[in-house]
Amino acid sequence: MTIKEAQEIVDRWINTTGVRYFNELTNMAILTEEVGEVARIMARRYGEQSEKESDKHKDLGDEMADVLWVLICLANQTGIDLTEAFNKNLEKKNIRDKDRHINNEKLK
Repeated sequence: MTIKEAQEIVDRWINTTGVRYFNELTNMAILTEEVGEVARIMARRYGEQSEKESDKHKDLGDEMADVLWVLICLANQTGIDLTEAFNKNLEKKNIRDKDRHINNEKLK
């Protein structure tokens, strides 16, 4: 599936099953909450915090998909074509960072 297709699928789902989009500020709060859930799993599973028994069954991929879903909702609500935005962002990184990481002694 392309990013464009994902945006269309989310929009179709929201306008049928979901009834309507939550407002942008509500979705921003939800996005923050979902990122926090990803951070919790990462800190406990891959970081130095011990993983609680109640966290061991949490699906990292599902939590990342929740982040992507809400991000797509926000893009749809604000008229952002994520394919175009991602391509511009990649171009910016290729110009700005073309030598930055190669010359970073910390990465060698």
